Amino acid sequence: MMQVKQALSQGVVRCHVCGLVCEHVAGVHDLPCPRCHAALHPRIPDSLSQTWALLLTGLLLYLPANLLPVMYNSYAGHGSESTIIGGIASFWSSGSQGIAVVIFIASVVVPCAKFGILSWLLIATKRRDVSGRVGRSRLFRLTEHIGYWSMLDVMVVALISALVQFPGFSTAEPRIGIVFFGAVVIFTLLAAMKFDPRLLWDNNKNE
Repeated sequence: MMQVKQALSQGVVRCHVCGLVCEHVAGVHDLPCPRCHAALHPRIPDSLSQTWALLLTGLLLYLPANLLPVMYNSYAGHGSESTIIGGIASFWSSGSQGIAVVIFIASVVVPCAKFGILSWLLIATKRRDVSGRVGRSRLFRLTEHIGYWSMLDVMVVALISALVQFPGFSTAEPRIGIVFFGAVVIFTLLAAMKFDPRLLWDNNKNE
C-alpha cells in the first residue's frame, strides 16, 4: 500500500485561499501567505463543529422550505399557492416534464445528497476512519460542484415571477418558502466551505 505523507511532516502548509504551498514554521500560528496575505493554518479552526452547526441549520430550514408555499399563481382570476413538490407536480401534469425533472433534481436530489454526504464525511472524519479516504475526498469535491445547482429553483421562481405578469389575466409571485429554500442553499454551501477535506487524511485528533 502506498504510504500517504502529510504536508506538515514535510514542513509545508497550503494556503486555504489561493492554494500556494508555503513553508510551515512550527509553533508559529497565523503567518500571512506571501501571495494573498491570508492567515496560514494547517487546518481550518473548529472545522467539524462549524460544519455540523451550518449543516444542521440548513436541514432545519429545509422543512419549512418544502412545507411552505414558494409561489402564487393567478390565471383568469383564479389563484393558488404551490409548494416545491406541488410545483413539480404541476409542471409534470401540464406537459413540462423536462422542467419538472430539473426542479426536482435541484430542489430535492441535490440538497438531500449534500445533507447525506456531508453528514457521512463528518462522522467518518470524527471516527478517524482511514479506509476509503480517496473515495470520500472525491465525494466532497462532488458536493462542492453540485451545490450551486440548488439555486436553479430560486432562479426559476424569480424568472417566472418576472415574466408571467399580465395584469388582470395572469400573475406569478414568490412566497416565503423560496426564502427558506434560498437560506438552505446558502447554509449548505457554507457548510461545505467550512469542512476541511485535509481532515479526511489525518490519523490523529482532528481539531
